Order: sequence, then C-alpha cells, then structure tokens
Amino acid sequence: MKNRVVITGLGAVTPIGIGKEKFFEGLKSGKNGIGRITQFDPAEYVCQIAGEVHDFNPDDFIDKKESKRMDRYTQFAVAAAKLALADSKLNLENVNRDRVGIFVGAGIGGMQTLHNQYEKLFAKGPSKISPFFIPMMIANMASGQIAIELKIHGPSECVVTACASGSNCIGDAYLVVANGEADIMFAGGTEASISQAGVAGFSAMKALCTDHNDNPEKASRPFDKNRSGFVMGEGSGIVMLETYEHAKARGAHIYAEVIGYGRNNDAYHITTPAPEGEYQAKCMQLALDNAGIKAEEVDYINAHGTSTHYNDMGETMAIKKVFGAHAYKLAVSSTKSMTGHMLGAAGGVEAIATIMALDEGIIPPTINYETPDEGLDLDYVPNKSRAQNVNVAISNSFGFGGHNACIVFKRAE
Repeated sequence: MKNRVVITGLGAVTPIGIGKEKFFEGLKSGKNGIGRITQFDPAEYVCQIAGEVHDFNPDDFIDKKESKRMDRYTQFAVAAAKLALADSKLNLENVNRDRVGIFVGAGIGGMQTLHNQYEKLFAKGPSKISPFFIPMMIANMASGQIAIELKIHGPSECVVTACASGSNCIGDAYLVVANGEADIMFAGGTEASISQAGVAGFSAMKALCTDHNDNPEKASRPFDKNRSGFVMGEGSGIVMLETYEHAKARGAHIYAEVIGYGRNNDAYHITTPAPEGEYQAKCMQLALDNAGIKAEEVDYINAHGTSTHYNDMGETMAIKKVFGAHAYKLAVSSTKSMTGHMLGAAGGVEAIATIMALDEGIIPPTINYETPDEGLDLDYVPNKSRAQNVNVAISNSFGFGGHNACIVFKRAE
C-alpha cells in the first residue's frame, strides 16, 4: 500500500514577500509586486518592468563566503528550503538523512552568472573566468547546494521543464514519498532571470508586456481582455513533503495532503500550447484520475494564467473540457497577477498559494481584472480575495516545449 503524502513546511521567496506569512498576506490583500527593473538600467529595453524580490539578503540564510559562490537563483532556493524546514519544525538530527531528499527545478538557471562571466571573457580573456562559473550557472546546483547546506543524502534531482519545473519537482517528489523511497522530500522551483539577456530574449519573442512601463502595477492582468503579455518574476517556492504517519508521529502541522499528479506534453510547438487546451485538459484529467476523485469535487484551481492570449484562452478551454458545467462553479485565479511569471519557480510558489488557500480557507484573487474577454467567462476571483471553504484544489503549470504538470491537493483532515 502506498504512503499518504502531506505538506508540513512552506518556504517562499517572492516579489510580494519573503516567508509564507508575508507571501500569503500579500496574496490576500492583492498586493502588486511589479515595478521598474532595478537590477540593471532598462532604459533601452522595450520591457522595463518585472517582479523583483526586494529586501533579500542572502547572508540571512547562508554563510557569506558560500553565498558568494552561488548565483541568485541558488541563493533563493537555499533560503526557501531553510524557511520550509523552519516552518515544519522538523529537527533533522532526529531523522535518517539518507531518507530525506530534494527535488528543485529551474527553468533557466544562473543566467546572471552567465552574463557576468561572458563580459569578463570578451573584455579580459579566458584566464579571467571564475573557477566557480560552471557550478554557479548550472541548473541542478540549487538542489545540490540545498543538500550540502542541510546535509541530506536521499534522492536529489533537478527537473528542467521550463515553467512547469517547480510543479514537476513537487509531483515527482510526491511519487518518491508515496512509493516509500524517502520519508521526507523538499521540492519546488527557483529562478532569477531578470537579467539583460533574459529580458531581451523574452522581449524578442514578443512574450513580454511592453505597454505598461509607466504603470507597471497594471501590467500583469491574466484573463482580462486588455492583457498584452506576461511580466517576468523571480524567487523560489519550496515545500516539505512527508509521509502522513511520520508527520502524525511527530505532531507536525499538516497544511494539506497531496492526492494526485499528472504530467504530459502537447508535442505541438516550442512556445505555443496546443489549440483549445487539448493536452492541458488531458493533464488535469490525469491528475484527477491519479487522485481517484471526480471533477465535481474540486473547489479551486490556481491557474497557470500568464496574462498572454494563448495561455489564458487555452487554459480556460481546458478547464471547461474537464469540468463541464462544474467549471462555472469553480474558483479560478492567477497569482501571477501579483508576482509576475516566476518561470521555473512558478510551480513551487503557486503550490504554496494553493496549499494556503486550503489551510486558511481564503482564495487569492486575480488582480487587474477589469474587462471580461469573449470566451473567458469563468469565475476568476476578480481583484479581491475570497473567504471560502476549500476542500480540494489543483495547481496548474504549463511550460515552453509543451510540458504540462498538474497537482491535486486536499485539505488536511
């Protein structure tokens, strides 16, 4: 018989708050985390706004010497993992560290490190490249550094599936714990790609919002008729998964239970989802089937909701395919309206938002929702959070390359 898997720790580093309390307070109040880019001068860029993490000091979480050897995306992840551990109140000295693991994904990895070292290479030659260049840049190093910091020796992996990375990591960690390969897993995503190349690259794809440089607080507007592209965000979201029996034995607070997971691929286009959300719908159905529940049992969906036409329309159509008439009874909201699109970190952060909605009975809103669009007619929880009993919720993540991941959470009994 498979283990029941529960969530007992939450760690969030986001543009609207660091730590689960500040993050969820920001969600409940509809806080805007989007502003003019400060990490470089964006004056020459068509998009000059992003969801940056402010007031983050890596020295609060990591030895100063070690933090200098980490890219910002890794610093975020180590901080989020330590926040999740502290929140869980687990003493790692009391557990078998061989049965504690870490799955943390990143869509891109150390992009700022790559930029900095290329500048040195072209300006001063190959002898000036840092010996830490490669280990700072590669996408698996967040998992590696967390394992080193916490001295945990169980399964350790990095899933890179673009914007689905964080959700795939949590889903895969759920399977590891359910199958008895580990007792405890840290899982989620991290990203720090608000760099010159990152912004220029997404701008060249015509993916970013470019018409709200003067009023960035209105830029991210999922499901709204006047949306015009996504806004980049950064940060990390990591949860601690544990067997129900282990959590119960130590008297842990259980935020939610993970009951289902689905993943598949559109196999359609490198950036555009399949028409009418066909495989996004199949992914949600896979997750429901894995959970062994009916569509009518779901109360809330934390949508991928990027504030782009193809995503918002396709996801809405996918929800209607899966839920039928029940789609109009669901609450569907996109927290990217507040944080921006955190790329590889999105799935981890949005899983935390979903879990907190279950635990506190408050559904976060989709802010900046002003003008309904034709065909987008679901309950997007416009502009204000909603007090509502939530028993079952889904977190959706859909990434470039056709990667889809959906996780089903159930309120703790």
